[in-house]
Amino acid sequence: MVRAPRSPYELTSGSALDDLHPVLRRYFGAIPAGLRGYGSGTFEVVGTPRRWLRPALALLARQGVLFPVWEHNVPFTVVNAPLVDRDGRTAVVAVRRFHFLGGARAMVDAITAENPGADGLVDHLGFDRRFRVRLSARVVRGEFHLASTSLELRIGRQYFALPAAISPRVTLIERFDDAANGGAGAQRVSVTVDAPALGRLYEYTGTFTYELRPDDVEEKAATADAAVAHDAEDPQDAGAGSR
Repeated sequence: MVRAPRSPYELTSGSALDDLHPVLRRYFGAIPAGLRGYGSGTFEVVGTPRRWLRPALALLARQGVLFPVWEHNVPFTVVNAPLVDRDGRTAVVAVRRFHFLGGARAMVDAITAENPGADGLVDHLGFDRRFRVRLSARVVRGEFHLASTSLELRIGRQYFALPAAISPRVTLIERFDDAANGGAGAQRVSVTVDAPALGRLYEYTGTFTYELRPDDVEEKAATADAAVAHDAEDPQDAGAGSR
């Protein structure tokens, strides 16, 4: 008997996901074979007003991680695609397109289930996975909360965790907003990046609608490129069962 696929969130949070709002339960559940998750909406705010951060953000933008902007009412789309990598890890590859005033930019990441338990999620950021964030998950009153426990940077062939005293903290909250979308409701996502002593470094928050549907040829090509980047040989531990 073939076991039904499970998402990285299901593999790590298990039955706790049953307490999510039904819309969120679908979003964080497994994506069936032959389908992808397609979302579209508007971010009320993206980026940071701190101009001194722009040079660092410009470097991160080249990797498809963060962008040197401070804009409001930014349209965006997201495509989620399931992936099992070469080591058998279950992943969801996401490509988000932000339609900024200066043009569209793509953010790419891949969530994997590295270990069982609520602390087992790892988010691999960017086109070449130079950064990765270890995450702790909780379900709180029907909302899904993620908080980073460490941020790691790849230097050469090794990943190094930033010291806690200087490491930015990433927080994500996803919930269902009943008042959004003209009262019809929509999924709301809020992501913040804060650093010790410096405070808020980056944020984006907004609402979107989401559905599962058959692969779109153009979007399939885009997420396939991201999947190839994710599944490329890890320079640290090629052939290992976990990172």
